[in-house]
Amino acid sequence: MKGEGRESLIRTAFQCLQLVVTDFLPTMPCTCLQIVVDVAGSFGLQNQELNISLTSIGLLWNISDYFYQRGDTIEQELNREEAALEKQAREKGVALNRPFHPAPPFDCLWLCLYAKLGELCVDPRPAVRKSAGQTLFSTISAHGTLLQPSTWHTVVWKVLFHLLDCVRDSSTTADKEKIESGGGNILIHHSRDTAEKQWAETWVLTLAGVARIFNTRRYLLQSLGDFFRAWEVLLDHIQSAALSKNNEVSLAALKSFQEILQIVTPARDAERSPDALTAMGVPALGDPAQACGPGRPVPRSDSLAERLGRYEGAEHQQAPPSGAADELEDSALWWSAWNTCQPFLTALVQIFPALYQHIKANFSMEDLDKLGVILQGAVSVPISSDASPFILPSYTEAVLTSLQEAVLTALDVLQKAICVGPENMQVMYPAIFDQLLLFVEFSCKPPQFGKLETKHVTNAKYSQAEWVALNYVPFAERSLEVVVDLYQKTACHKAVISESVLQNIVKALRIPLGLKYACPLESTWKLAVSSLLRVLSVGLPVARQHAASGKFDAMWPELAGAFEDFLFPKSTSPDSLSIQEFQKNESVDVEVVQLISTEILPFASFIPKDFVGKIMAMLNRGSIHSQSSSFTEAELDVRLREEFSKVCFETLLQFSFSNKASTPQEGYISRMALSVLLKRSQDVLLRYVEDERLSGRCPLPRQQVTEIVFVLKAISTLMDSLRKTQPENVDGNTWAQVIALYPTLVECITCSSSEVSHALKEALGPFKDFMQPPAMKVLNGES
Repeated sequence: MKGEGRESLIRTAFQCLQLVVTDFLPTMPCTCLQIVVDVAGSFGLQNQELNISLTSIGLLWNISDYFYQRGDTIEQELNREEAALEKQAREKGVALNRPFHPAPPFDCLWLCLYAKLGELCVDPRPAVRKSAGQTLFSTISAHGTLLQPSTWHTVVWKVLFHLLDCVRDSSTTADKEKIESGGGNILIHHSRDTAEKQWAETWVLTLAGVARIFNTRRYLLQSLGDFFRAWEVLLDHIQSAALSKNNEVSLAALKSFQEILQIVTPARDAERSPDALTAMGVPALGDPAQACGPGRPVPRSDSLAERLGRYEGAEHQQAPPSGAADELEDSALWWSAWNTCQPFLTALVQIFPALYQHIKANFSMEDLDKLGVILQGAVSVPISSDASPFILPSYTEAVLTSLQEAVLTALDVLQKAICVGPENMQVMYPAIFDQLLLFVEFSCKPPQFGKLETKHVTNAKYSQAEWVALNYVPFAERSLEVVVDLYQKTACHKAVISESVLQNIVKALRIPLGLKYACPLESTWKLAVSSLLRVLSVGLPVARQHAASGKFDAMWPELAGAFEDFLFPKSTSPDSLSIQEFQKNESVDVEVVQLISTEILPFASFIPKDFVGKIMAMLNRGSIHSQSSSFTEAELDVRLREEFSKVCFETLLQFSFSNKASTPQEGYISRMALSVLLKRSQDVLLRYVEDERLSGRCPLPRQQVTEIVFVLKAISTLMDSLRKTQPENVDGNTWAQVIALYPTLVECITCSSSEVSHALKEALGPFKDFMQPPAMKVLNGES
């Protein structure tokens, strides 16, 4: 028959089938329903006219609706017919032969329908495959409840897994040649312009459909007896798809993995076992005693989670081991998915919270270390310049990517589980801190990813390295906020104390504190110092309480370094900083000194002597202006941090003249602090006298005048403090140094500056309170 005649005959025949399905199904003997399914399926498979194939799939959906609506009637009639056929077979001494026997006849009808749709799901035409796949999974979802539980075994193994096998095989062998058009005037999108890409879409649809069935019918499938074996097969399919060269397939695989991990253990099973996988018949990880099935002494060792973890960890190695051809091949497959790395990795990390609910009972420190490698590797993957406009709203907005949010969510799930878990889980706290502190360092030093070359971001003034730094700042800052909140809750835990968590926090904060104005964003150092203050308010009492144990010995030098790095940074404030902004920043420095005054110095007897000595030296350094780069006349007084210097000096005096010194150490530190302060004051005064003598009629630099004025004010304050202090609190050496200042002050009276003269007058005045006639010698009873 010629082509045109054949097409005409097919159209006419199909119209007849449509009429039968539409009007005559209720009058048809139920034994003929399977024939109707076969005929409708055959019209779907014909390749003469695409529209007829697509319409026939719609007919199969209508037929399934009829089966559902008339289920009781159809089932009764089929059961009667089945009984008659079995009687005939027994009389003839032969076995009853029909498809899907021994399933009940009504279930067999459904299985025939599913099988026919399954054939259409692997049709050479993409449109047919897509329509058939959607219909198959919709039918199973809508009408699957009619099947007997035992029939579901056939659905899983003979329909769903068979379909997955066929789709995977066709996808991996599909032609990669580009298809120029779809026939006629139909244009094909570039994402579907090869047979391989079209089969990829089918693979995605099929895998998602099967995963959804495993989730929605989870309790039913768990009762079939071989659920763990089915679970393994499904994981194998997900693993194959996850390592596919096609990005769409690999991403869909992880989403499907996430879908099946939404399985929740029934309450009654949860009461018997805290491990959800155990309740489902899956043996506990690492527990060989709970073998599942003959010949299976231990659970599978090449599960998807382990494979993913191994590939992720491999990225941190400098070079693969020699002869590891398999690893190289697998690594190449893995790298092929990196083109869309952000959604891929986001989906991977988002899986963890759901997975953790099933394995938390046996989740160990080793598992946590492996997770840390994966999380750090994931957030270290750079975003390509082509993808960046779609992942980040702009180069300056402080927002987190979906991947970064997912990483922090994973750690949040862990810390909450540790908090409510048994005491032996709390040894994991330090590892959580370590992971978060690694992220905190990204604020100033973005992570490197292998040896990837950096590229300039298109149409942006930043190089990629600078742009990545901006991207990582909000992530690092959010991580720091989590660190502070977590430490405030866990500062007293044994593991947090013994593993030097406070020291590690201070060490991590030293980087942004030391950079200060050189940080990529100003918000970073401000958050760092406020975080330090919050952490110390909780941590210092704990450190003092455990001073004798030696567990905080290494923390004190780190803290002294952090204070010094921040209070005396190498980077100067930018010229663009307004006076108001400078004063606001100075108030932060003052806040740090106030913490020293209230939380450190009053407890000197519980703190190492060297540390307190460094604090005294810092306060002394801050108490006297240093000659810095020049400013305008109007800005000089403000930009020399006069308020900060004043607080340093007052704190130094307050501690130096404290009458609460209860140990020799405190007395020694007091004398040392005052001695250094007085010597420095003497040096500044002498330098000023000499410089003014050499300058002749030329005025001295403004900053030097400001410095000498401040020193004179400091001396006035010192003299006032001495007058109010009990004499026994001041040792003889201090008095000697104070008196030695007087001749130097007298040398300054020739100064030409009115400001200096006024301050000098205030400094000399208090000396009168300490002047007294010399003691009269008594000789032979006479004065």
